[in-house]
Amino acid sequence: MTPSDHSSEMPADQRSEACATPRPDSWRLELGAWSTLQASAAPIRLEVFVHEQHVPLAEELDTLDEVCVHAVVFDAQGRALATGRLLPDGHIGRMAVLKAARGQGLGSAVLNALMQQARKKGFAEAVLSAQTHAQGFYSRHGFVPEGAEYLDAKIPHVLMRKAL
Repeated sequence: MTPSDHSSEMPADQRSEACATPRPDSWRLELGAWSTLQASAAPIRLEVFVHEQHVPLAEELDTLDEVCVHAVVFDAQGRALATGRLLPDGHIGRMAVLKAARGQGLGSAVLNALMQQARKKGFAEAVLSAQTHAQGFYSRHGFVPEGAEYLDAKIPHVLMRKAL
């Protein structure tokens, strides 16, 4: 698995999530370093990728977290519900929303925040490795598939790009 592979996986339940933004009074989004957001982001990723999708733990956690910008959505009670990361090369990845919070636009909020960060860092495009079942979600955000489907952690993926 390469650093950009498996990095934008979104659970099947999130495919129908529209690009609409949920009510901001019911959640807040934080951007920051892994040292600040690890305690909130890691449990979401473990639940979605390791427990739900059976991605090996050794493949899910990597050293790139230390150099990424992370996004985490919290509900009004401070519970972490969704996460994603922006790698130093402009790839967006590790997109995950807890099952109980899917369909509320939180994945869209994370993706939009990470694309905004990519723009601020001067990237001309955002790139991600999407699970094929989530391709529609990313297409609704303007991402275009590129190349052939491939397996990453035994899950079908497709490379997708979007001009920023």
